[in-house]
Amino acid sequence: MNNDEPRVTGVGGIFFKTENPEKTKEWYQKNLGLNTDKWGTNFEWYQGSDATKKGFTQWSPFTKETTHFEPSTKEFMINYRVVHLEKLLAKLKENGVTILDSIEEFEYGKFVHIMDNEGNKIELWEPNDVEYEKLVEGRTK
Repeated sequence: MNNDEPRVTGVGGIFFKTENPEKTKEWYQKNLGLNTDKWGTNFEWYQGSDATKKGFTQWSPFTKETTHFEPSTKEFMINYRVVHLEKLLAKLKENGVTILDSIEEFEYGKFVHIMDNEGNKIELWEPNDVEYEKLVEGRTK
């Protein structure tokens, strides 16, 4: 596969609804050893294409009342790490995919939300892992 081709490169985050996010984080910390912070935890790993570069996958419980996953009615949202977000977004538009918002850019990466064919809200993230690492508190290695 061409490295200039827009594509997903991995899972960037798993977000799910729970009755009590704080208790859920405590349970996972106590029973499964997750080192949690206010957002959840980050699984730190090294990128296969360049073993000197770190990558992260965010794990976050949300309240049942969250509107963050709307317009999806599902109990979860997956974040995918991508390369060439603008090119990928153009391809998705050509394919008739529902684009929910415009690209938002932060120091730690670019984000946009889409809907899949089953009504799942998906977050696409073109990460800047160097800047993201500066924000990470909860790490599970």
